[in-house]
This record gives sequence, structure tokens and C-alpha cells, in this order.
Amino acid sequence: MTSSSGLASPITPAPETKPAKKAIAFVIDDFGNNMAGTEEMMSLPVPLTVAVMPFMPSTKQDAELAHKKGHAVFVHMPMEPNKGKKSWLGPGAITTDLSDEEIKQRVQKAIDDVPHAVGMNNHMGSKITANEHIMRIIMGVVKERGLIYLDSKTTDKSVATKLAEEMGVPHTENQIFLDDVYSVPHITQQMEKVYKQIKTHPSCVSIGHVGPPGKKTASVLRQYIPRIQKEAEFVTISQLVQHPLN
Repeated sequence: MTSSSGLASPITPAPETKPAKKAIAFVIDDFGNNMAGTEEMMSLPVPLTVAVMPFMPSTKQDAELAHKKGHAVFVHMPMEPNKGKKSWLGPGAITTDLSDEEIKQRVQKAIDDVPHAVGMNNHMGSKITANEHIMRIIMGVVKERGLIYLDSKTTDKSVATKLAEEMGVPHTENQIFLDDVYSVPHITQQMEKVYKQIKTHPSCVSIGHVGPPGKKTASVLRQYIPRIQKEAEFVTISQLVQHPLN
């Protein structure tokens, strides 16, 4: 959709609006570092949940643009994985060697660094999200700030959903990763899984990425939009959590 000036019109999802039919929420991770595919993702004509890493070169720019275009903004919180280098995490990451107070402060500062954030999900984090003590601290800050928590489900051992339910934090979890392999055939295969999920379930949450797969993921997603819209309404995680479909 374009305005009279020729510029892309912003998407204007209404968080208070209850989805009229089945709902599909696409979350796009790793914004904040001038990653490839940023423009292509932001320009998609449907509402997305844009997960922005804190303390990165384009953190504020990407969060502001996402908000302006009507996408929901989440903090993409770096958390230690079971395997991998700490250098992959970026600044301000949550690691198991931190004190409880340092964990709390890092989460607070990350939220403060991402404008318009209404939720949080984990970047990597297979080691942290399985650690109940640390996740309880993180979830406590999320609750204090009135945010939603999305479990990216980088491990089946995650305790995030259990703690969110126990602590009264609005939450949901990822069901399908779109682009863990950076090829159009794989992304298309994963998108077919999303389509099948929405055919048989009231809702679906799927995570994709900017960066190496970004332009490919955006291209496949754009192609599938008309087909998916026949089955479901595109919503943000905020809308999905506020108005769950049973």
C-alpha cells in the first residue's frame, strides 16, 4: 500500500482489536545491527513483531521505524546458549556467571534501550531459559515493566512458559522456526508447515530472522501473504496474547 506521496503507508494494527478469525503471528529476530533484509521485512504489508537486540548500532533506529510502521517492538534479549561463543551474543547478555543483581540490571537496561518495547524474547539462550533461578529473575523484571514474554523455544528444557504462568506474566511461545537453514527451499518448506498449522489450529507463532536469511525470508513471506490471509489474520504477539483464540 502506498500513500499519495509514493511512500509506503504504515501498517496500523489495533492491539485492542480481537482477531476476527484464525491468527498468525510472525516474529522477526535480530534487528538492531543494520542487518540485511531489514528494509524488506519492515516494508511487508502486514503487522509483524520486530525483535530488536539492545545496545547495537541500529537498535533505536530499527525500533523507531518498526513502531512508525505499526509493527510491535520486542526486546531480543541475548542469553547464553549451551553451545556457542559468548561473542555471538552481543553486549549486555545474560550469562550464568552473573550475580542476581547484575542479571536484573542488565534486563532493565536492555528494556530501557529499546524504544516502544511491549515484550521480550530470548536471543539464543538454551542454557539460560532452562535455568529456573535465572529465568525467575528475568521474568520478575518483565512483569514489573508490564511486558509480554515470548519463549523462542531454543530448547525443549525451557522453563519460561511454566514460570510465566506461575508469575502471571502474559506469554506465548514459538512453534516454528522459519529459516534455521538459509535457503529458499528450506524457508518455503517451513512456511508450508506454518500454513498446515494454521489450517488445523486457531493460531500459530513463527520466528524468522533478518541477517543472512533476511532477504530470502522476507521474499518467501511476501509470496505467502495472500494465501495465508485466506485462512488467518496477521497479528502481532501483543494482539495474540491479549485476545487468545481457543
